[in-house]
Amino acid sequence: MHGPIGRPAYGVLEPEDLSVASRRRFLKAGTFMFGFAVLARAGKAAAQSQGEEPSLRAITPGGPESGAAFDGFAPGGFIRIPPEGKITFIIPSTEMGQGIYTGEAMLLAEELEVTLEQVEVVPAPPNELLYSQPILKSQATGGSTSTRGAWGPLRQAGAAARTMLIAAAAQRWNVAPDTCFADQGRVYCRANGQSLPYGALVQAVRNQPVPKNVPLKQSGQFKLIGRSLQRVDTPSKVNGTAVFGIDVKVPDMKVAVMEICPAQGGRLRSMEDRGARSVPGVVDVLRIDNAVAVVADHFWAAKKGLEQLELRWDFAGHEKVSSERILADLKHASENGKPILGRELGDADKAMDDAHSRVEAVYELPFLAHATMEPMNTTVHVRPDGCDIWVGTQAPTAVQGAAAKVLGIPPERVMVHNHLIGGGFGRRLVAESVTQAVQFARQVPYPLKVVQTREQDIRHDLFRPAYYDRIAAGLGPDGLVKVMTDRITGGSVLGSYLPTGLPDGTLDTDAVEGADRTPYSIPAVRVDWIRRDPPIKVNWWRGVGPAHNVHVVESFLDECAHSVGRDPVEYRLAMLKDNPRSHRVLEMAARRAGWGKPLPPRTGRGVSLHDSFGSHLALVCEAHVTPAGEVRLRRLVAVIDCGQVVNPNSVQAQIEGGVLFGLSAALYNAITIKEGQVEQSNFNDYRQLRINETPPFEVHIVQSTDDPGGVGEAGTVSAAPALANAIFAATGIRLRRLPIDRAALMEKDAHKRVIAPPAVALGLGAAALAWGSDTGGAA
Repeated sequence: MHGPIGRPAYGVLEPEDLSVASRRRFLKAGTFMFGFAVLARAGKAAAQSQGEEPSLRAITPGGPESGAAFDGFAPGGFIRIPPEGKITFIIPSTEMGQGIYTGEAMLLAEELEVTLEQVEVVPAPPNELLYSQPILKSQATGGSTSTRGAWGPLRQAGAAARTMLIAAAAQRWNVAPDTCFADQGRVYCRANGQSLPYGALVQAVRNQPVPKNVPLKQSGQFKLIGRSLQRVDTPSKVNGTAVFGIDVKVPDMKVAVMEICPAQGGRLRSMEDRGARSVPGVVDVLRIDNAVAVVADHFWAAKKGLEQLELRWDFAGHEKVSSERILADLKHASENGKPILGRELGDADKAMDDAHSRVEAVYELPFLAHATMEPMNTTVHVRPDGCDIWVGTQAPTAVQGAAAKVLGIPPERVMVHNHLIGGGFGRRLVAESVTQAVQFARQVPYPLKVVQTREQDIRHDLFRPAYYDRIAAGLGPDGLVKVMTDRITGGSVLGSYLPTGLPDGTLDTDAVEGADRTPYSIPAVRVDWIRRDPPIKVNWWRGVGPAHNVHVVESFLDECAHSVGRDPVEYRLAMLKDNPRSHRVLEMAARRAGWGKPLPPRTGRGVSLHDSFGSHLALVCEAHVTPAGEVRLRRLVAVIDCGQVVNPNSVQAQIEGGVLFGLSAALYNAITIKEGQVEQSNFNDYRQLRINETPPFEVHIVQSTDDPGGVGEAGTVSAAPALANAIFAATGIRLRRLPIDRAALMEKDAHKRVIAPPAVALGLGAAALAWGSDTGGAA
């Protein structure tokens, strides 16, 4: 057993600073803690907070060992104001590089009238009652929902706290509150010229009633929102004091490196130790049902010890699983399965029969890994009286619940210390790696850090599903799309994520999002989904449903435009008359990118457009294809209307990062299965764009006062279709399968693969298409 755990020294405080404390100790300490619960369940949380509920966590300035604990003034307390020192903001979302600590702190600071230099941020502890995300209805960070969900509640918390502080100061000065104002953490009185810092008012403010529906600032009054501010996590990341999950060190900790059964669903059959325990530093060898871990004083010793084990696995029949079998299964299900309706508008069958011409195609997308820069890791200390977990997670309550289930203890006895994350992309929404770590850690008395190597991380990721889409359009005499049908076949991420699964026949809206509703005015639409869960586990991937569906729709719209000889941008604009925001970003992106200007041979521009996550984004990609089939990116231009911008720097960074993430996948990446095992293992065969491959990139943000939209996923959604459309413009070759097939783009074969104009014949079904090649496409 180890002694008290000290606080790591870095600028963003951690959940270990959030400890259980009684209301009496809080009153004695004299701290003002305030906030609003994000959901309507705040009432229940308020009732809990009046007692000694352990789920109500507050700030402990010196960590658990200091004994100086504080309770909250109101349930969900997002704001903590001490008598002296910095104000603390408790941030409900997880920081994984997207800048949300800064964005949500700006929302609170704007209405509280403080600067970011006056505050420290703390990640919220696990508590569904207090910190649930309004859009996701759970305490999770993902789906580009954080700013959208926090926009109202966090500003309202700041405004109410400011109003109470002003009222307390006015009462002390015996003046009317409307003669006072707040600025930079002080209350000023116009009548007498006096001022007081917030800390001097915490005792007086505690007994005030919490005001409801305090008027919020309008966009013209913002001092922080809309400005490009330095991120609050930048200093610690620059000076090296930032602590990610993989950096955690606690007293008496050992490190474990594990090997998991190469086939999902397999089990350990036998293990022979050929000298692992003789490696200097190795202290133990542990096993669970489907994995083995070697424990040592440090990572390298554990890794070398693991190499001394001879492991035999039982694949439990999964050795028959392969990419070819999965694809064949998806294709068969698409043609013979029972569809679940996603959306129907108008009479699609009649509209297709009446169409002037038809275009049909089949698109195939692969499994994808998340490939985060920080491999999966969890540090666990299982004690007789509970459990501590140090981890970077997008879903703290999922981690808490998973550990509690393994240990058979109440969730409140599991303390989750959430850290900065070196890349999430949806991977850290699921707690299966935490479950494994707890299963190992319960076997030993010391804290155990379980680290996956890069190879284990990629081979045992929870992948973005593979998809098989059959899409068709009926065109009118003007060539515009009058009806579109899209049959999507793939697995259900939601069904994999939910503890009890998704009932048969129930729509997973993520599977159709981005296809069921597009930016365009199309009179008749039918989108349906055939669920075909693969024999490997799946998970959300950056861009979620739209990353798959927008690629198919936007690539296919290019096919429709070319089939009638119309410019792809002009073609889209003609269908956007009822969508001024999307019309504007598309027109602006085309103009900024020099759409229509001459380009060198085998160089083209491609465009994509989508309305996703409450934002409108157009991307123009300019690319050159060498005679050897290599794709060279030349220029990227993005225009986004994401409503009111909180921090423009973050928006720009997220669009840039998201697009490059999506281009990496489109150019290079697929997870393939052979004999039940993932074939890829590291960045050599699951590689990312390099700095020298990244072209000039312009991001233009449309000024707007609409409520914020999401941006973290939007760039990824735009990437693949813009690239594929640029490749077609450069070569005349339409690639309907990702990642990009360089052999198909080689100049010597180009004359064999150019798509014939696809709108010259009527009535051909999808079976008549040369699926999987670059020929065909006419119907």
